[in-house]
Amino acid sequence: MQRIAQGHKLRSGRVSESHRIYLITAVCHKRQTIFSSLENGRAFVHAIREVKQADTLCYVVMPDHIHWLLQLAEGADLSHAVQKAKSLTTMALRKSWPGTVWQRGFHDHALRREEDIQAVARYVVANPLRAGLVKSLRYYSLWDAVWL
Repeated sequence: MQRIAQGHKLRSGRVSESHRIYLITAVCHKRQTIFSSLENGRAFVHAIREVKQADTLCYVVMPDHIHWLLQLAEGADLSHAVQKAKSLTTMALRKSWPGTVWQRGFHDHALRREEDIQAVARYVVANPLRAGLVKSLRYYSLWDAVWL
């Protein structure tokens, strides 16, 4: 049976709220392990530093997807901020990864006011541990958090 792409459904009901904190998950095209090399993973890290529409609170780059905890800037649009990061990453990877980098769309979770932001950040950066990629985060280079 053929699978039908449904990334457009992720945009349904999406709202951008200034100063709101969002947890973003974006997946590599066909779950390819594009970010398994440090150099490719750093392309995403450099990209989010260029996105002026959002302040990065933490991130982790996994081999086939990313998690990005951000606070949206005044008047910024969430879709545009994520699109900018994905676009800059794709442009940086043109030579090392000539194919499609990202699946369409992304998942977002707007944190509620009562959610513990640092607990969410700890959960995000612990992804490599839960995936069994490393036994300690000190051995994984593709993560950061503003609280460190």
